[in-house]
Amino acid sequence: MKRIPLLLSFTLFVGVAIGIVANQPLNAQQAPKRTDLLTHDLAGIAGKRVSVYRVEIAPGVAGGKHRHPVDTFVYVLDGTLTLEQEGQEPRTLKAGEVAQEVPGVTYNAKNTGTGPLTLLVLSLGEKNQPFSLPVK
Repeated sequence: MKRIPLLLSFTLFVGVAIGIVANQPLNAQQAPKRTDLLTHDLAGIAGKRVSVYRVEIAPGVAGGKHRHPVDTFVYVLDGTLTLEQEGQEPRTLKAGEVAQEVPGVTYNAKNTGTGPLTLLVLSLGEKNQPFSLPVK
């Protein structure tokens, strides 16, 4: 009789372990995808550069809290973006709309639509600065 509780406990443990391992690849597949399109020094402005990249975010996924040490402009190519900005109410942007992310402020970009979200991002700033930094 003691075998049944032991067998049930073992089955539960194996099921939980499989669920944890199987969920990891799903989460990795949902990470935002960044495609660099252009990075170039700005002509006539020493030490400054521009970067243009495309970001794709799956439905229900957030890009994660971050801040920019440079001026950044986000143009929604397709989908629905909810942009959370530190100290302000979240804003929802649709295809054809643009937002500026100012240096030093914390942001989080979320795909709150039912389809993929595609963004075109333009960053202007110091040549030796990263364009985005994660925030915990």
